[in-house]
Amino acid sequence: MRYVKPIKFKSLILPSNVFYSPLAGCSDFPFRQMASLYGVGLMYCEMVKMDALIRHEPSTYHILDYRDSMRPIGAQLCGSKPELAGPTARIIEDLGFDVVDLNCGCPVDKVTKDGSGSGMLKNPQLIGEVISNMVAAVKIPVTVKIRAGWDQDSLNAPEITRIAEEAGATAIAIHGRTRVQKYTGKADWDIIRQCKEVAKSIYVIGNGDVFSAQDGLALFEQSGCDAILASRGTMGQPWIAEDVKRLDNGQPLLEVNGEMIRDHLLKHIDYIRMYQIEKKAILDTRRVGCWFLRLGKGTKALREQINKSKSMEEMIALIEGYDWSQTKEFCYAS
Repeated sequence: MRYVKPIKFKSLILPSNVFYSPLAGCSDFPFRQMASLYGVGLMYCEMVKMDALIRHEPSTYHILDYRDSMRPIGAQLCGSKPELAGPTARIIEDLGFDVVDLNCGCPVDKVTKDGSGSGMLKNPQLIGEVISNMVAAVKIPVTVKIRAGWDQDSLNAPEITRIAEEAGATAIAIHGRTRVQKYTGKADWDIIRQCKEVAKSIYVIGNGDVFSAQDGLALFEQSGCDAILASRGTMGQPWIAEDVKRLDNGQPLLEVNGEMIRDHLLKHIDYIRMYQIEKKAILDTRRVGCWFLRLGKGTKALREQINKSKSMEEMIALIEGYDWSQTKEFCYAS
């Protein structure tokens, strides 16, 4: 059985049902330039707060930068005020995005303290109200991302799936962890299967613990989901969507070796330098360097040197001067 295939969200035809998640502080413009090289079915910008968007804060709009080469492209809203849902979704549509998503999964305290993000899991009817207002305001598909529940005593993802469907959402992504778990423990793919079983017309997207092509196909098989959403597994592996497709088609995976890691890291750094000022580019390169270099055994010293570097030129010289042939074993790290 083949799992990877095009999927249709309303009138929007997505080339693949392997998506890349909105990741705060990670899925930025350079990240999405890298991801666009590998035929991702749909990728999202980092989440933006409804309140900030309605105030037209420049930094918030900066997060939403994109190019047509990144399409299909989605934007994710975070907020729990129904009165802002429609106007902010319309702003996203007017900016030319293909999809608008509602974040009901972020577990960070500063987001949940006002009832936003995964705080909304405590009030499923509010999720439905916010989605309804978004759907009524735009023509583009509205999606929502949730978690299994707030904690193990309130695993209400199937209930929210029904509510989101009734509210008019095109798709719902379920992260198989609770808010209390955050990113610890193992994602429960069975809760995703339960959501798929109650869904009638809404697409169910599986999310959680997809760090390799094998993980991606296993999630499809075990949960029966319509699409998968790779999150942390995309960090330092912009090709993971391609690998999932290759494995599904019985083709060999891309060969991950020292030279490949070096070339991808340098390309990502080029994108960062073209987009960010020097100070921010240095910080971003340290972060991205850790992503790529964690895959290789024996690269710890290089990671430490990059993290201590004070200039982009120094970082690039370290990467270009490193003996990549000595790093032969690579593993997909969770």
